[in-house]
Amino acid sequence: MTTHTHSSSLQPFLQPSLQTHAISLLRIALGVMTLSHGLLKVFVFTLPGTVGYFESLGLPGFLAYLTIAAEVGGGIALLLGVYTRWVSLALVPVLLGAALVHFGNGWMFSNPGGGWEFPVFWAIALIVQAGLGSGRWVISPRFA
Repeated sequence: MTTHTHSSSLQPFLQPSLQTHAISLLRIALGVMTLSHGLLKVFVFTLPGTVGYFESLGLPGFLAYLTIAAEVGGGIALLLGVYTRWVSLALVPVLLGAALVHFGNGWMFSNPGGGWEFPVFWAIALIVQAGLGSGRWVISPRFA
């Protein structure tokens, strides 16, 4: 049996230091996205507006506050690299809930009312982050 070894031009990307930088970049990007969506609900849509939207969907208004808390708190935690695996997994239901809300609008998020493609992709990215961990650039390795 012949074993093939490949010395690919991609080999440098497989080095551990670059992998941890890539993991960190994913975590920071997810943190920025999550935090910005939470702050959008606070400062643009406003708390009463977000509560009203949730209620217009037939959801209890208090879920708006829980969603905002999850997005703002989760986004900050991801940015700081605090309990990345757990925070990433905790945010998945929020994104799947968003996907369900937009499901009737079709696949593309650019559709009127927004489709479900983006929240599902985001949920998958969070699952990947949970599997990868925090990477580098964390506030404390003890809490990563």
